[in-house]
Amino acid sequence: MATILVVDDELGIRALLSEILADEGHTIELAENAAQARACRERMRPDLVLLDIWMPDVDGITLLKEWGATSLLNMPVIMMSGHGTIDTAVEATKFGAMAFLEKPITLQKLLRAVEQGLAKPASRNMLPPNPMNHSEPGLTVEAAMTGGVMLPTTPLMLGPQSEQSFDLDRPLREARDAFEKSYFEFHLAQENGSMTRVAEKTGLERTHLYRKLKQLGVDLSRNKRGGGM
Repeated sequence: MATILVVDDELGIRALLSEILADEGHTIELAENAAQARACRERMRPDLVLLDIWMPDVDGITLLKEWGATSLLNMPVIMMSGHGTIDTAVEATKFGAMAFLEKPITLQKLLRAVEQGLAKPASRNMLPPNPMNHSEPGLTVEAAMTGGVMLPTTPLMLGPQSEQSFDLDRPLREARDAFEKSYFEFHLAQENGSMTRVAEKTGLERTHLYRKLKQLGVDLSRNKRGGGM
């Protein structure tokens, strides 16, 4: 796994990205401004940097240029912004960024960008990606589960050695909650407790998934990998 530096002045963004990437097994270091980012980069020599563009002291593009001018840009950098434009993406890639993600960032696109970044050699001579590839619609968080849930009329198989049946002779809300609880417990078991993978599988944004599991009374501790998430 890799060491990743997340640079963003928003506490919520730092916390969310840290949680997601740590869940993938990476070591995460956090910085809320350019000064902290410089110190972290010098101390830990990260394998990849997620760098916000709009920061209160020195913006991300300026920091990216600085690293490039001082021969410190020897790791892949993925730029992030909630107010990005094509021109911003072009400028970022021109000065050495390998990718540009627009906030809010989906789980799938974040993980894909990180995977691609870590797979690239640490070379500043490679051509920047086509900025037109980063002009996709905003990387919004999508929740696929909307509306009601269809309840089975036959026992629901939850694995090779697991079978669960539902009493349908009760209020819809109770029956639906029972099904949803078994549904999420099944996926947690299948993914060894990885909230990131379960979020991907079920199409739910992580914070929505956490709230849902808490509401349903799902025991997360018994599915944690090696005692961690």
